[in-house]
Amino acid sequence: MASLSVNTNNGAMIALQQLNKTNMSLAETQSRINTGLKVAGAKDNGAIFAIAQGMRSEVSGLGVAQQSLDRVQSTTDVALSAGEAISDLLIDMKEKALSATDTTLSTEQRAAYNEDFTALRNQIGKIVGNAEFNGANLIDGSVTDIAAIANADGTSSLTVPAEDLSLSGTIVTVTATQSFTTVTQASTAVAAVSASIQNLNGALARLGTAAKAVEIHNVFVGKMSDQLTTGIGNLVDADLARESAALQSLQTKQQLGVQALSIANQAPAIINSLFQG
Repeated sequence: MASLSVNTNNGAMIALQQLNKTNMSLAETQSRINTGLKVAGAKDNGAIFAIAQGMRSEVSGLGVAQQSLDRVQSTTDVALSAGEAISDLLIDMKEKALSATDTTLSTEQRAAYNEDFTALRNQIGKIVGNAEFNGANLIDGSVTDIAAIANADGTSSLTVPAEDLSLSGTIVTVTATQSFTTVTQASTAVAAVSASIQNLNGALARLGTAAKAVEIHNVFVGKMSDQLTTGIGNLVDADLARESAALQSLQTKQQLGVQALSIANQAPAIINSLFQG
């Protein structure tokens, strides 16, 4: 049988220790429920927190890569749209020039075809000049290529080569002043437009291949980011169903601990009865 003392209440000390332990566990559980995290900081689990932080850094880097890929993809899409529009214009120009080679046409009729031809030619220049996204133009000769960040630490890039579709260039060989007033000049224009169409088809194929590569890599980077985010969640996210059950259990233990401490604190009062006559 334990001795009774007014100086030392061993039962109360034990009850207080257990209550403090319960309160600490309760605070931890409440923190997990409030934050949704079982590892909210290095204090909770240093190793897991360090791993999660490293993965968060990679996810952040992949986010930057996606933004870069999005910009390059948009720039390439604008260039492709412009190139396709130029292709349509060249087809129309070939029709006008070929029609003008008809020897039965009058001078006035050939001049009407030339007017249409030059209007279409000038439109090519306008399209090339306006095919810009975020300050970059892939088809006006102002850049040689554009590169997108391709990974989380920026050590890899994805390059899209530029295609100069300006008039009088190596692809669109139609000159900025190309026109015709005679059958011979119309025939020359037909040859220039035909060569331009062939060259442009190759340029569009190259741009299309590059655009597809950027799109595929962008999707891949997005999936990688999603997988890393899921992995971080597996490491640090709290199981709220389990935490809810633990909360109810700890709240019950807390109530019982308070009652046990109250009972233990009443033990010294028994000593008074020993000295009553």
